[in-house]
Amino acid sequence: MSTNSMPACRSGFTLIEILVVVVIMGILAMIVIPTFGDVTSDSLQSAFVTDIKTFASAEAIYRCKTMSFLEDSSSGVCPAGFEPYIDEDKWEAGTPLGGVWDAELNSFGIISGLGVHFQAGPRKDDAFMIEVDALLDDGDLATGIFRKIADDRYYLIVHN
Repeated sequence: MSTNSMPACRSGFTLIEILVVVVIMGILAMIVIPTFGDVTSDSLQSAFVTDIKTFASAEAIYRCKTMSFLEDSSSGVCPAGFEPYIDEDKWEAGTPLGGVWDAELNSFGIISGLGVHFQAGPRKDDAFMIEVDALLDDGDLATGIFRKIADDRYYLIVHN
């Protein structure tokens, strides 16, 4: 008897087996990716709410020490005198939602406010910002302390 009579071992996968695995992975990706997309929106909203609350707390300390509201600043520029109370780089880097941080004084029908100004580029719509409002306030952009004050501006009202 010859030693070569043993059956040959098969190594590797067939093309069909590889295609089946790729199709299964594609189906799983279609299920999982939308879930992560929602998590991303939720995390951006939470980060924005945390940041605006932090800036509002710093503004309250500023107001107590100086007995005045923050000065109106150009969008994306830290208001004069506010630097010791916040991380200026974080203010000037923009919000987690896109857009830039801004302080308003005696404009848009409010005395003082802090918020996001969506200038050129991608912006969040009212539906998205209503979800942010629900985390901060009453879920209505026309009332409460978080409002839409212009077409591209959503602000936490410090003083009305």
